[in-house]
Amino acid sequence: MTAFPKYPAYKDSGVEWLGNVPEHWEVEKGLRYFYETESRSTTGDEELLSVSHLTGVTPRSEKNITMFMAESYEGSKLCEVGDIAINTMWAWMAALGVSRYRGLVSPSYGTYRQKKPERFNPTFLDHLIRMDVYRSHYTVNSTGITTSRLRLYPHSFLRLKFVCPPRAEQDRIVAFLDEKTAQIDALIAKKQRQIELLDEQRGILINRAVTRGIGNGELRIVNEVAAEAASDHSTFTIQNSQFKDSGIPWIGPIPKGWSVSRLKHECSHIVDCPHATPVYEPDGEFPAIRTSDVSPGETHHEQAKRVNAREFARWTERLMPCAGDILYSREGDWGISAPVPEDVTLCISQRMMIFRPKKRIHSPFLMWQLNCEHVLRQGFFDVLGSTVPHVNIGTIANYHLVIPPRADQEAIAAHVDLVHSKFKEAKRQIESQIQTLQSLRSTLIAHAVTGKIAIPAATA
Repeated sequence: MTAFPKYPAYKDSGVEWLGNVPEHWEVEKGLRYFYETESRSTTGDEELLSVSHLTGVTPRSEKNITMFMAESYEGSKLCEVGDIAINTMWAWMAALGVSRYRGLVSPSYGTYRQKKPERFNPTFLDHLIRMDVYRSHYTVNSTGITTSRLRLYPHSFLRLKFVCPPRAEQDRIVAFLDEKTAQIDALIAKKQRQIELLDEQRGILINRAVTRGIGNGELRIVNEVAAEAASDHSTFTIQNSQFKDSGIPWIGPIPKGWSVSRLKHECSHIVDCPHATPVYEPDGEFPAIRTSDVSPGETHHEQAKRVNAREFARWTERLMPCAGDILYSREGDWGISAPVPEDVTLCISQRMMIFRPKKRIHSPFLMWQLNCEHVLRQGFFDVLGSTVPHVNIGTIANYHLVIPPRADQEAIAAHVDLVHSKFKEAKRQIESQIQTLQSLRSTLIAHAVTGKIAIPAATA
């Protein structure tokens, strides 16, 4: 932020965590500026609002909220445009904001209104109260025994101190931040699009490799991916140019010498999890793998919830997972396949299955194929219309697979491992760039609304 000018004079804010502020800015307790409102809806017909730490105050209709709907919202708190709405239970996460909408929030939420409506620019105020430095002090001033039970009550919120520049200066700051954050957001969107293109191209390369073999240009594509993620590599060629009809429309032609089979014929075991919920224990010895603990080609057992020996025995009664087995998610984010790691004793939890390939099948090849589009497509119609998408076990067992000779399976799996690692590293670098941009955005907002940088009138 050294490129931006400073104000000519500063003063001690009197608040350690705010530090110095411009000399002409006010710093007062919230009760000087705001009062708690208790307006209630008499009909319950107003728009429902959501209060989130990620997006502030937004219409519930714009969010994917699956919680039940009440029969009536009569008596809910009425939030007006410009009001501060605070999710009392999640204030420590900065689940609050200044509303741009008239609507309803929970009766247990806090709603606050400006005593002088023109004192604060609503956007300036929203930036201010959602800053990280304020977030930490919502936690300090909340009441409760544990984090999950903390509550930020009105008397605690109103005793916090707030900076208040002259209104014209607030307007300049908002205009400046609108311009600069829009530029940063555009860069972030571009980076996110690069990740989408990487994922798309990775999927195409893997799908082609497991259904048609390794193309002559594949390694060039893999090695250049970080520098040319969105290039058109339509000149894909196959080492084996002799093809035959697979007989399966969604698979298409396959190399001669390859065959088509069903999953149930290539596995000695296909085991679903017990239809129950494991008893998890923080100090449990064994990881219990859930859908959230797997991503294509990777098992994140370190983050898994854990079970004790007795529960482990119950959940491995049908099959004890071992290296070479394949973990498969059939519900939620269905269609994700990952290996059972070596030297890790684990069990499956809800929404998971285990496949044990027969000896003629190279497990990594099968695992990668189960992550491919031509396999996912076969389960697609099972998940249509489902509240919690899941694929029927009968459909899964009858998935059509492409089966090359064992030597080709091993070569293709090794190649796909390389593709996966190259794309993963390229994606990691872009995600790091996005984090840097997001940090820059937050820092810029914090510096502007607390007076660490001066916004000249010319930017208005």
